[in-house]
Amino acid sequence: MRWMWIDRFVEFQAGQRAVAIKNVTLAEEHLHDHFGAYPIMPPSLMIEGMAQTAGILAGQARGFKENVILAKIRSAAFCDYAVPGDQVQYEATLTTVDEHAASTSGVVRINGKTVGTIDLLFSHVGAGAGVKGLPDHNFVFTDQFMRLFRTTVPSDAGMEGHVP
Repeated sequence: MRWMWIDRFVEFQAGQRAVAIKNVTLAEEHLHDHFGAYPIMPPSLMIEGMAQTAGILAGQARGFKENVILAKIRSAAFCDYAVPGDQVQYEATLTTVDEHAASTSGVVRINGKTVGTIDLLFSHVGAGAGVKGLPDHNFVFTDQFMRLFRTTVPSDAGMEGHVP
């Protein structure tokens, strides 16, 4: 099972910037694991949501041909957490990208209020690169994932020719 911490993209500027949202609901069982009587979506899960948003942006910038792996959380600061009924927005900006890595900066908002900032570093690992412990295929951007991506990117995102 793959946990997705974003529901859809609301903006996507290829190779530059992406904005995704996550609607937090009581139907998500994992929320009840955090303070049972007071279910929350903690910052650790919002970091993962930003990593998915920014990782997709980094992957798209290189044509989704490599695995994009979160290598480092350079910084992350939060002043709040999300509760059921909230909408979390992840805004990621690609700051650098090359054949080995990508870095991003991001802002997390809950219901329009900024609650966090995150800077991430991703490593690009080519399929079949022979890295010990990693499969020899693209295990990040699978066919199933790419179908999901195509259905969540806004139709006016200018992605024609940018999505395999």
